[in-house]
Amino acid sequence: MYIVAAILCPPLIGSLWAYAAAILIDILILISGKSLKRARALIIFSFTIILTIFLIKGLFDSDNVTEVFSIGPAVFYKEGLMKALRTGAVIINMLLSFSILVLTTKPEDIADEMERHGFSPRLSYVISSVFSIIPQMMGTMDTITDAQRSRGMETEGSLGKRMKAFIPLITPVVTSSLINTRERAIALEVRGFGGKGKRSYLNSWQKHKGDRAITIILIAFTAAVIIWRVITWLI
Repeated sequence: MYIVAAILCPPLIGSLWAYAAAILIDILILISGKSLKRARALIIFSFTIILTIFLIKGLFDSDNVTEVFSIGPAVFYKEGLMKALRTGAVIINMLLSFSILVLTTKPEDIADEMERHGFSPRLSYVISSVFSIIPQMMGTMDTITDAQRSRGMETEGSLGKRMKAFIPLITPVVTSSLINTRERAIALEVRGFGGKGKRSYLNSWQKHKGDRAITIILIAFTAAVIIWRVITWLI
């Protein structure tokens, strides 16, 4: 519910201050969950995209009229920079709000809770697999890289050497991923994944006393913003 409110409300409000407030709340929640350092890679990656957007919008946007500054022959305009600022705020807010869920909640816990609330076990499994497949493939890639280095293969150096080492590295990664997928499918069937009976769970989670209150506040705030926006459009 927090992700819905954080992503939906700032565009409806339409102010950059709303995006700034949402990003600040995202950061405070990540700090309280001791996950801000883990989200740093996402933030750094997003700045690469945002810088590209600023260059394109600031220089070439069709609405550019008001000149702000120039660097040599490159002239940046206010209209494009404001659009880029808004787009950058959307990207950072989305990444941070989703990282709150991803970095503070285990994928298997998300899958269990989805099943408890009536979602299909297949859907919950797909979602948990999406969260876990990238770390697994990165771990496999590191293991295969170390194994190939121990056999004398050069994986660092010039671009030509890296391109030459790419196929010997990526082929075992893809092959092992296919094997792991088949083995996982067999393991799931052995454990009754396709069974129709009532399921039991290894862990039972108790909600925090503030969960209900926070959820109600988020729903009420989101509804109030939607109603305010609709009234504003009608007027």
